[in-house]
Amino acid sequence: MKKTKVIGLIIIITVIIFIIIIFLRPSLYFTDTTPVITSKVNLPVNEFFPQNPDLQSIFSGDHSWIATISAEKIRTVIATGDVIPARSVNNAAEQKKNFKWPFEKTAEFLSKGDITYINLESPLTADCRTTTEGMVFCGNSKNIEGLLSAGVDIANVANNHSGNYGLAGIAETKKLLTENKIKITGSENTEYFNIRGVRFAFLGFNDVGSKEESISWTDEEDIVETIKKARLQTDVVIVGFHWGAEYVSQPGTRQIELAHLAIDSGADLILGNHPHWIQPVEFYKSKLIVYAHGNFIFDQMWSEKTREGVVGIYTFYEDRLIDVKFYPVYISNYGQPDFADDLRKDKILKEMKLQSEILQNSLGSNSIYD
Repeated sequence: MKKTKVIGLIIIITVIIFIIIIFLRPSLYFTDTTPVITSKVNLPVNEFFPQNPDLQSIFSGDHSWIATISAEKIRTVIATGDVIPARSVNNAAEQKKNFKWPFEKTAEFLSKGDITYINLESPLTADCRTTTEGMVFCGNSKNIEGLLSAGVDIANVANNHSGNYGLAGIAETKKLLTENKIKITGSENTEYFNIRGVRFAFLGFNDVGSKEESISWTDEEDIVETIKKARLQTDVVIVGFHWGAEYVSQPGTRQIELAHLAIDSGADLILGNHPHWIQPVEFYKSKLIVYAHGNFIFDQMWSEKTREGVVGIYTFYEDRLIDVKFYPVYISNYGQPDFADDLRKDKILKEMKLQSEILQNSLGSNSIYD
């Protein structure tokens, strides 16, 4: 009888243990028929696959996803509209005895770029005469203080006003920039940066006015040759163009042809200026063209559009452009830009997007990713 009880107890304990094992480790006794997708490559968790930006992503309003990407992989280029520390801008800085004044409300932001790029549309000379009128531009050489406060890394001098004081004015400006460790492009040269192992080349060409000595001109053969040479030596080629008609919302045929030529030759990003109005963006063969950033530092207070501009942040994942965000600015007091309030910001960006869609539709199959 005792033996029977012991055997029964052992059976009960065995059953209990068996039940416990089934609940804790069901996979040992039941087969899961759900298909499992496997990869031949073991991908790291959260690996990022870069995508090309498009109109929707640029003007979406939400670029917070950039913060989720490893900072080690990111390089940023910040570019402004026309910088003209001349005429009333220069006069105001002289009167205030403060040559940082034009940049005071934007300097901290501009300084955050790995590379901060401007189109410097005025010679900077020690003997610049103070004036508030005229079309011959110069700025006091002390305006270099403003550029330095804003962390400017490179200035494009390929434009129709760099030569207003002749070769001597160009030479003095270049010397001043070089002494202050600001690189120069657009003076018959290509300038290079190495940002944590990614190489950037900057070229500049002027297509306004007439050809001048020491200023890169939009000779088509030279554009092709110079870009192709830079392409062989670098990872990212950025070309600045000074071009187009003033005070119009759309680029002209010449601008479009030059931009496409540059991209066909190997350029990755086109940064345009001169029209003094913001102009649209275009994607051509997956590359971005910004036809005009509008004004940044200038004294054209006589209309809303000439007081407006955008600062672009161009974000690269290693050597590939993955994001573009435009920050609208509004100029006050004949030469000091500040970031636009929400109402004006929305208006400027909606108009820029609209003009970009108009351009895209007009170009049809010749644009986008052809």
